[in-house]
Amino acid sequence: MNALHAHVVVEPQRRIATRTRGQGHGPIVRLMSPSDLGQLVKPFVFLDLFETSRDTMNAMSDMPLHPHSGVATVTVFTEGRARYNDPVLGSGTLGYGSVEWMRAGSGVWHGKELSAGDDPRIQGFQLWLSLPADVENAEPVSRYIEADAMVRSGPAHVIVGAYDGMRSPVPAPAGVNYLLVTLPAGERWTYVPPAGHSVGWLALAKGTLAAPDTIHRGEMVVFDTSETPIVLEAGVDRDAVFVLGSAVPHPFPLHMGYYSVHTSAEALAAGEARIAELGRRLQDAGDRTTQSGTVPVFR
Repeated sequence: MNALHAHVVVEPQRRIATRTRGQGHGPIVRLMSPSDLGQLVKPFVFLDLFETSRDTMNAMSDMPLHPHSGVATVTVFTEGRARYNDPVLGSGTLGYGSVEWMRAGSGVWHGKELSAGDDPRIQGFQLWLSLPADVENAEPVSRYIEADAMVRSGPAHVIVGAYDGMRSPVPAPAGVNYLLVTLPAGERWTYVPPAGHSVGWLALAKGTLAAPDTIHRGEMVVFDTSETPIVLEAGVDRDAVFVLGSAVPHPFPLHMGYYSVHTSAEALAAGEARIAELGRRLQDAGDRTTQSGTVPVFR
């Protein structure tokens, strides 16, 4: 065939609809809240990028516990490690590829269940997922799942959901995928969303990505509402480390308290009443600090 008339197949490109660098709060950058980008990409409603030293993380252990209801929190590490110690769930270390999953459901108090490991720097993401109506006020569930128990597809750890035949052990609601990816410098990778996953976004912790517009370290981008594959290429200078989410759209309005997100005013009222009750019980429980300095989730 004449080269001038050869058929060239152009891979479809998912368009970036919006992007943000968030707002900084010391070692934490708030990339998404339920009142802003969470409205666009729900059930993903909140995202923090945290980056700090071991000493600063240990100093933050003086911060008070806080409550949640109606959401699940998902914490992953892109650099460094943290320790957990729970009388019921055991103790161990979370690093790259591992996850802390907490379905707050009807209510929990937490914030000191992890302590810094031996690494000098710690970086990662904390995500909130708005829960569907049938579990938003269900009994809380906590899991600490270390990296060797997680599953991978190519460069991606499947943190939540199922992708390319690999299913995460995290007991999350259906219709949500959340991946932790390290894409080697100069390499290309295509994420093909499952059927119905028209919500798509990513946040970049290290390096740069072309999608095809350049995504820089510290940015979160939201893709247009479609099921078109997301084509990504890492910059040539270093590996790109990022989290990527896709989902079936959350069909409910977000009813927000200070630490709670629910699908209705009635569910929010029930959640806030429950966490107030737990707060009183927490005071009565006294000092629950473990020998390693952590305070287990109160539920």
